[in-house]
Amino acid sequence: MSEITDKFKKADENSRLLSAYRPLPPETLKSLREYYRVGLTYTSNALEGNSLTESETKVVIEDGLTIEGKPLRDHYEAVGHARAYDYIYQIIEKEGLAEENILTLHRLFYQQIDAEKAGKYREVKVYISGSRYAVSAVSKIPAEMHKLVQWYNENEKKLHPVELAATLHQRFVFIHPFVDGNGRVARLLMNLALLRNGFTIAIIPAVLRHEYIYSLETAHTRPEVFIDFIADRVIATQLDLLRLMREDNDTVNDTVNDTVKVSASRLSKTEQTVLDAISLYPDYSYEKLATYCQFSRPTIARTIKALQSREFVRRIGSDKTGHWEVIRKEEEE
Repeated sequence: MSEITDKFKKADENSRLLSAYRPLPPETLKSLREYYRVGLTYTSNALEGNSLTESETKVVIEDGLTIEGKPLRDHYEAVGHARAYDYIYQIIEKEGLAEENILTLHRLFYQQIDAEKAGKYREVKVYISGSRYAVSAVSKIPAEMHKLVQWYNENEKKLHPVELAATLHQRFVFIHPFVDGNGRVARLLMNLALLRNGFTIAIIPAVLRHEYIYSLETAHTRPEVFIDFIADRVIATQLDLLRLMREDNDTVNDTVNDTVKVSASRLSKTEQTVLDAISLYPDYSYEKLATYCQFSRPTIARTIKALQSREFVRRIGSDKTGHWEVIRKEEEE
């Protein structure tokens, strides 16, 4: 757990850096909430096979338009997730987590898809494709959900927020209380736990679907694997937000700018983005880095070459079976 503890410390440090920008103007807070409303809706749905792109998701949930050639259900999932996302901000300040909150999240998400099953525990047995483990039996769901909520309320101030959020997500998925939509609700609950405890939204992009599913499956016997995965996602999302704040916040005074020290400050924004990605995912190929960073493959190749020439990263092993190693993160004075 020592490596995970180090990641908790890094997440705490990033949280402190972000707090230096507070209080944010109301219009900035509104903009950030809308930014993650689209981003979380898109990524969470994409993990489950939704075909809408991020820009299409934005049009659907903000303008109420339909996308030609895309399934109606994909539109319902986008609109429903956005409504459930809005709901978590209504209950952030409430004392504790209630079972009714979880049922409401599912109802808001699933209402247009299947109104009869929305916000109701499943009454049929379900199987998870690709998993060796059974989910909770129908007869045990009410008791298991009661225990889950009780566990959360007892541990909210005892566990680190990242461990709390990851474990809530993991335990909820293992119960699988609804006939469908469990992954979406689990990720909303995880982010509710993070927000309630002073952290930012954590995004899991679709490119990490394999790692996400693998870590969840492994968590049946080694829960720390999933906690570690979520810690990486919390840190990565924090770094993305820090970059946004540094680029867009022109009202922060010089004192705050001195306090918030930009890692590898002499790197370009593109170089810093790629360096952060390599630090988190040293085994990624050029293609995966390009998808993760949302750059073209040639841009990734050029940037890595520049980072190598300046001795920020090096390649260990062959292009096919090797991995990247970060040598340093800060420009030497």
